[in-house]
Amino acid sequence: MEVAAPTKQDIEALCINTIRTLSIDAIQKANSGHPGTPMALAPVAYALWQRFLRFDPVNPIWPNRDRFVLSNGHASMLLYSLLHLTGVRAVDPDYETLGEPSVSFDDIKNFRQLDSHTPGHPEYHLTSGVETTTGPLGQGIATSVGMAIASKWLAATHNRPGFEMFDFDVYAFCGDGDFMEGVSSEAGSVAGHQRLDNLCWVYDNNHITIDGSTELAYSDDVAARFMGYGWNVTRVGDANDLELLTRAFETFREEHDRPTLIIVDSHIGYGSPHKQDTAAAHGEPLGEEEVRETKRAYGWPEDAEFLIPDGVYEHFAEGIGARGDRLRMEWERLLVSYHREHETLADGIEQMQRRELPAGWDNDIPSFDADPKGLATRKSSHQVMNAIAPRVPWLFSGSADLTGSASSGFDFEEGDGFQPGNRASRELHLGIREHESAALSNGLSLSKLRPVWSTYLTFSDYARPSIRLSALMELPVVHWFSHDSIGLGEDGPTHQPVEQLASLRAIPGLNVIRPCDGNEVAEAWRVIMQQRHEPTALVLTRQDVPTLDRRRYASAEGLARGGYVLADSAGEPQVILIATGSEVHLVVDAYEDLLADGVRARVVSLPSWYLFDNEPEEYRESVLPEAVQARVAVEQASTLGWDRYVGPQGKIIGMHTFGASAPLKEVQRKFGFTPDRVAEAARELL
Repeated sequence: MEVAAPTKQDIEALCINTIRTLSIDAIQKANSGHPGTPMALAPVAYALWQRFLRFDPVNPIWPNRDRFVLSNGHASMLLYSLLHLTGVRAVDPDYETLGEPSVSFDDIKNFRQLDSHTPGHPEYHLTSGVETTTGPLGQGIATSVGMAIASKWLAATHNRPGFEMFDFDVYAFCGDGDFMEGVSSEAGSVAGHQRLDNLCWVYDNNHITIDGSTELAYSDDVAARFMGYGWNVTRVGDANDLELLTRAFETFREEHDRPTLIIVDSHIGYGSPHKQDTAAAHGEPLGEEEVRETKRAYGWPEDAEFLIPDGVYEHFAEGIGARGDRLRMEWERLLVSYHREHETLADGIEQMQRRELPAGWDNDIPSFDADPKGLATRKSSHQVMNAIAPRVPWLFSGSADLTGSASSGFDFEEGDGFQPGNRASRELHLGIREHESAALSNGLSLSKLRPVWSTYLTFSDYARPSIRLSALMELPVVHWFSHDSIGLGEDGPTHQPVEQLASLRAIPGLNVIRPCDGNEVAEAWRVIMQQRHEPTALVLTRQDVPTLDRRRYASAEGLARGGYVLADSAGEPQVILIATGSEVHLVVDAYEDLLADGVRARVVSLPSWYLFDNEPEEYRESVLPEAVQARVAVEQASTLGWDRYVGPQGKIIGMHTFGASAPLKEVQRKFGFTPDRVAEAARELL
């Protein structure tokens, strides 16, 4: 008797249930995780990956691939199952594709275990095929907007007749938690304004959060909300209906003026006899008996664990694998011809992908003559960035409504910047949306552009989750913060940052640089542009600061080491004065006063604790010798952290309260930021 060959529907159901059961088994073995969403969204992910996604598993960093973002990152096993079943290959830090799988069978079995490639939430730098780190809800969809903008900009600047080098789409799965987070409103608003028709969010409408039904706290009309943002909204009434899902993705492909939201009605924990549609399916394993009963409901061998039936790998290889391979090879052949006809643009694509810089990128960086009146460092930074940008065509600048005030705009840009009618502009107006500004910049960086975005330092608090992810993902984003201290004066304590420097310095891998004058700013940019894996918080003054005479004081090149001896006296110093930013000038004046009194003083400029702490011990000892315990640190911010540099016997002149609203000089006098007070503190120590 002949056995009927499996139908297309049979193999599709087999693949979908393989995704589900791999997720269930991995979570059960780890005794930790979130099974409900992978069980619900497996058909949606299958339809997208197998039928639409332009992605080559053999080369997951192909520049024109579609991007897939799992914003509801707690459903990570959904993504790991896809990465394993489609055969995604690993890529090393030098962007070389390796023969080994990104997510091996052992990685699946070691979900949430030490040193596996399957952590609890997807991590960009750890697992190839993960386009961005997600977990904090809202971050994935917020970042996806930057990816979609990057695709539009790359197309406008690099596509030529006969050479469509860039047209990638961006898909993001998200849930109720993403939409409750405020950043989703910022992101949805930006995407709608920019009419990003290459952006598709898939909303898992399952009505469940950790506490229970969404009715407890959430009654938004999501469709009306996104139509109000200017999105195309469509709905799929059953997450298991592959044909309706296919029609929805085709609707997105046919939309040419708006981003698309696909609302998918689903059942969390689909197939679980006792936990479907309950909060219990969200954040804990099903339990061994429930796993068996669920597998029975799927028609699956109930005692089989980590089963991948015959034909599943092959089916994915014939779908997304074959399509991705064909599209990627066509693109690479096109790139060869493109290189012959548009060599400079082609070289730029390759340099962008490897985060390299064009030859002579720093040739026009200015130097600044000594000037007692000087220049605000936000303005000197403006000059330096505008000297670099023409030589680095993928340097992108945006601002949260402070382009002029933070001085972060491009002088050569005309009009209203990047807009639906001007996709080639490198200047973004992001509105009063600090959180989305940082998240969007992460998306630009993940697409290999070099983004800068700006706001006032005190508003870095609004963007902190995305700044943290810049560091976690090791992305060279420049977070430009002006109005850096109580020195901004009359705006008062609501706008005067006090605790922000300490909190930013606490983020691992974030290079916080607070330069003291134009020449330190120039050196800061030399460091920033050569960083491939570190984000920077560039902290700049609103007020003018003197430009130091570098013939009398040390070269600003010392900034590259984080801290350096700016001024010294003959013989071993008796006291060391340490400062950053605008306060360097206070300690220089105090140094001159002490020197006139015969006190052997040293001035150390310490613009980057991050860089200084990474220097060899011998260098740090040469700058801050342990034998000299008389030390005074000065910074118009919280004193938290300064004890590591001044030691137990030193003094810190800093802020212990919020600031005050008054003219600059009065505020400085009130809180003790004067050369006389610095010199007095030094004498007290001696």
